[in-house]
Amino acid sequence: MIFHNSLRGPALTFAIQPIDDVSLFVERQSHTEHPQVQQQFLPLWSLMASHSDTLVVFFGATAGANGGKLGSDEREIILLVWQIVDLHEKKVGKLHQCFVKPDTLELTDQCKEETGLTLEDIINAEPLDKVLQQFQQSVASEVKCLGRSSYTLLVNSPLVIRQALHPEASKKNLVLPECFFSFVDVRKEFHQCCPNAGSVQKLTMGFMLEYVGLPAVSEQMIGVREVSSMVQLTLCIVAEPYNHTFSCVETVNYKFDSGTCSKTEPVDSDMVIRARGLPWQSSDQDIARFFKGLNIAKGGVALCLNAQGRRNGEALVRFINSEHRDLALERHKHHMGSRYIEVYKATGEEFLKIAGGTSNEVAQFLSKENQVIIRMRGLPFTATTQEVLSFLGPESPVTDGAEGLLFVKYPDGRPTGDAFVLFSCEEYAQNALKKHKQILGKRYIELFRSTAAEVQQVLNRYMSTPLISTLPPSPIVPVPVLTTPPFLAPASSTRDCVRLRGLPYTAGIEDILEFMGEHTVDIKPHGVHMVLNQQGRPSGDAFIQMKSPDKAFLVAQKCHKKTMKDRYVEVFQCSTEEMSIVLMGGTLNRSGLSPPPCKLPCLSPPTAYAAFPTPPAILSEAALYQPPLLAAPRPSPTTVHSPAHTLAYYPPQPHLYMNMNMNYTAYYPSPPVSPSTVSYFAAPPGAMAAAVAAQAHPAAVAASSVLPQPGALVRMQGLPYNTGVKDILSFFQGYQYAPDEYSSMVQMNEQARSLIQPKEWLCL
Repeated sequence: MIFHNSLRGPALTFAIQPIDDVSLFVERQSHTEHPQVQQQFLPLWSLMASHSDTLVVFFGATAGANGGKLGSDEREIILLVWQIVDLHEKKVGKLHQCFVKPDTLELTDQCKEETGLTLEDIINAEPLDKVLQQFQQSVASEVKCLGRSSYTLLVNSPLVIRQALHPEASKKNLVLPECFFSFVDVRKEFHQCCPNAGSVQKLTMGFMLEYVGLPAVSEQMIGVREVSSMVQLTLCIVAEPYNHTFSCVETVNYKFDSGTCSKTEPVDSDMVIRARGLPWQSSDQDIARFFKGLNIAKGGVALCLNAQGRRNGEALVRFINSEHRDLALERHKHHMGSRYIEVYKATGEEFLKIAGGTSNEVAQFLSKENQVIIRMRGLPFTATTQEVLSFLGPESPVTDGAEGLLFVKYPDGRPTGDAFVLFSCEEYAQNALKKHKQILGKRYIELFRSTAAEVQQVLNRYMSTPLISTLPPSPIVPVPVLTTPPFLAPASSTRDCVRLRGLPYTAGIEDILEFMGEHTVDIKPHGVHMVLNQQGRPSGDAFIQMKSPDKAFLVAQKCHKKTMKDRYVEVFQCSTEEMSIVLMGGTLNRSGLSPPPCKLPCLSPPTAYAAFPTPPAILSEAALYQPPLLAAPRPSPTTVHSPAHTLAYYPPQPHLYMNMNMNYTAYYPSPPVSPSTVSYFAAPPGAMAAAVAAQAHPAAVAASSVLPQPGALVRMQGLPYNTGVKDILSFFQGYQYAPDEYSSMVQMNEQARSLIQPKEWLCL
């Protein structure tokens, strides 16, 4: 072949002499199974490739999108085309074209149109692993024939290597030859050779050929056309007058390197993404495998934890540059196993908040590289280092003995029951994981994989926990903290309560009393407690205080799995302490009690109260505990045992419930409480407020039953958004309300902040 350049620059004529077909085979030893060999071999391979005189022009196509969207739809590779170019002798080898049989025999219409392939072309082809083996043998033979010892891949875009080949090989557990871990991009080389040609992203093969004065290749087959065009362009820019030398070698990391990140380290937001929907047991290595082909920064995977310290299925990933971050965004809704993973942009601040740390103890613990980290959870508080090492046993030795074990503690030195352990290899870590849920002392211990970022995050979370619980001041009046609200008995271990689980969401107090039947006579006053979720909706649970443990036991025996509205309800005996913890926001399950979470952003203290001055008068304790009504009074039912019920609601006043000996700082809504009934509960008078609410606007206003006190609270719902204090006072014209100094107590409820919620006002 002879090409002539007459469009730009001096006349250029060169000849391409093909290499004779050879059949010599040289097998190349793969180092993929030995990570240490890989780490030592990669710099040497990159150095050899950057000075290599042999290029292998490489092209691939998938069964779906190609071109600029190659690999974005997880479609498998169906075509590989390659050809060797000897830059020193200006010779080219034989052009090889191999079809690849995918696991899913399906081609998109876009693929058929762009490649011209049909199912008949690939149905009898070899799978990817066989084709890669043919590629390796063919290239090794020709390179050996040339007397060369190394070669470098030349591609028209990194997508075929980073977005197609490496992800597919990772999913199929294929071992790629080392040549696929370094390559040069012809567009970046051309941009370095001809900087005035435009940006790399806008360079196309046709434009680059025209820029140097070469005609476009007329071949119809897409793979052959692309490879032939790259061969022509390559031989042109290495000859006079360009004399270009290929030097921009890109590499693909063999594996992810864990490490630490300081909070003072600058992190560019253009390099960070958020992955959502991860399996809870996934590790940083699993996430790195999902992004195989893209280079993640050292220690650049940070698994996010929820308020309880457990993984929430999200992770922040930091890449080495913005180009790799943009390629990662193209993997949105790609699959990890059977789950699809959502990928979004994130900021450097978010990454530092999760992965950054300032503890010297943690930095020293994580300073050992190439270590496998295992997290232990549920350790006895009295567990010592030697007991933990003995628990792990000699088959899983800890790196550096006691120095490879880090106990997580509170700021005052109390143990949390968590610890992190370092192992020098995967085998030792696997042996340790086999002890998952084995017993140490009297507790079973959970073991699972962890990351350096998780170590930082757990330590930051516990070290930031205050030693003394702090709660916001009273939103109404400063009063002494009471040990127990009047509607709850003091917390004790006496099992005189029952828990109802699985209630229909439409179930009310009347339904529960009817469900209890003859046992309703044994319920304490104000002893029915409906549990609502954070949205204020029924959770399907309720607690009932009985007069004695024997009565509670009898109810649990008689009513367990009885039916209520076509649903069976489970009834369990429990203690007042367990009931109180659940009503405060904790959980009670088969694993035992879990206190309320430490920090929930959605439960932050309301700030609206700060704008209202505190009235000079001090309400009585009984008046402060009195709830306003949530709904209008219900009509009296026909059943004898359950006259008129009034559903009670308690506004958020967590400072009144400090009787729990728990260390938490979140602002919690107070527990919903049972109504007052005539037959079984004392019904305090509150007729005036109820009459005001019922006569003024029965559908929008609900008044509460109040204990004897000078005044009552009325809650109004459904107000216009532009309602002011004067409108409220005008609405109640004709009724006696608090003096002028109390008019400032008209407050907008915290729920009015949400635009989808109606405005609510509390009037005193």
